[in-house]
Amino acid sequence: MSAFATQLLKFLSSFPLPLGLPAGVAAASPFREPAVQELLAQFAHQYYVEAPPRVAVLGINPGRLGMGRTGVAFTDPTALAEHCGIGHDLPRQRPELSSQFIYAVVNEMGGPAAFYRHFYLGSVYPLVLLREGLNYNYYDSPALLKSLWPNMRSSLRQQVQALGLRRDVAVSLGKRNGLFFNKLNDELGLFERIVVLDHPRYLMQYRRRDLEQNIAHYVAELGDLLPAPA
Repeated sequence: MSAFATQLLKFLSSFPLPLGLPAGVAAASPFREPAVQELLAQFAHQYYVEAPPRVAVLGINPGRLGMGRTGVAFTDPTALAEHCGIGHDLPRQRPELSSQFIYAVVNEMGGPAAFYRHFYLGSVYPLVLLREGLNYNYYDSPALLKSLWPNMRSSLRQQVQALGLRRDVAVSLGKRNGLFFNKLNDELGLFERIVVLDHPRYLMQYRRRDLEQNIAHYVAELGDLLPAPA
């Protein structure tokens, strides 16, 4: 397994559960479950092989039905099998919208092997957050954001250092996510600039009539970040 894959597995499986969350909010670490660890290990071994430094493409925090089940960011069980070629026994629930959009982009950019050679998909905050059993975002309440801020600082710093990510640029998936990503970066000085894109779920839920144009915009924005041919 590559050093990148080894460090990614270590980072996700050891990231601590937070203390002192607001009432009604819970955090979960699917990466401590053996079945999830195995799927993530298979994915990382296949796609996060040795390569030049990757661009961080970071969403908000994992959802329970995507990364929460497969261990792979923006990858639901259907995408893991059909696009990444990794078989499993997970139930095929209704496809997750963000995963559908991301893999449309991935395939336009040459498929998973080509895409993951240059990009790392992850989250600003790496654990699943739930309120009343449903997905919750780290910024959905001021109290939660304040509670998680030190953990988010640690998450970003660890990902950059452990994974050897590119420092000239990173990508935020989601404009509101981008506000806090930029604020964290102002404090930590990790990236020279952050490109902010509309969140895949937002585009699928509210701008679906423009799906082809939105995919093309992603492909163009991410394509501009690829290293120049030797």
